[in-house]
Amino acid sequence: MQKKSAQRRFLSTIGAYLLLIHGLLAQNVTMAKKDSLSYLALGDSYTIGSGVSAKERFPRQLAEQLREKGLPCKNPKLVARLGWSSDQLIKAMQAEQVDTGKWDLVTLLIGVNNEYRGLDIEVYRQEFAFLLDWAIKLAGGRKDRVWVLSIPDYGVTPFGQRIVTRNVPARIDQFNDINRKITFSKGVAYHNITPISREGKDDKDLIAKDDLHPSGLMYKRWVEGLKELILKAYGR
Repeated sequence: MQKKSAQRRFLSTIGAYLLLIHGLLAQNVTMAKKDSLSYLALGDSYTIGSGVSAKERFPRQLAEQLREKGLPCKNPKLVARLGWSSDQLIKAMQAEQVDTGKWDLVTLLIGVNNEYRGLDIEVYRQEFAFLLDWAIKLAGGRKDRVWVLSIPDYGVTPFGQRIVTRNVPARIDQFNDINRKITFSKGVAYHNITPISREGKDDKDLIAKDDLHPSGLMYKRWVEGLKELILKAYGR
């Protein structure tokens, strides 16, 4: 009887330890999920990754690379679509109700379709400033949790060279001069990916199969620099 009683106490103790371990593991998983950064990516076709697979999109590659560097990051929520100009992004953000939570990381890349359609550059100035203020608000007022990317130069792509007669690079520079100055004036980090996009003129591996958008390789190049800015902001 004493032997059976001892066995029961032993099994009971083991069971208690197993429950404790299970609870700790569950707690760690919960904490890991809670501590993972929420990421909101705002933009157009360059954010949605037209012409490439979902895993090659720059926001998705960014989240993956941050995780590899030890900074837990959830897969991004994208508010982006092919062809969107700055006014359409504003309307979409209102429809998506992105104000319902605070985001740990926000990227903003918008304006190429304003240029492509010949929309008023001064209207873009106003709308971009509005979007950046909104992005800062979505990041809980933390300017150091928002990153702006410059507009790529589609004029160097096969598509751009076939159909466009105006000086696209010069126009892209004008739009980027506006978004860069506004970004700096608000104390937000700016990642200039336009020079990388222009390498696509001589390196076709940087262009997607649609002859217009960046390839996954070009997006990877964008992410290499952006990742370092974010890691530095988070003290990594």
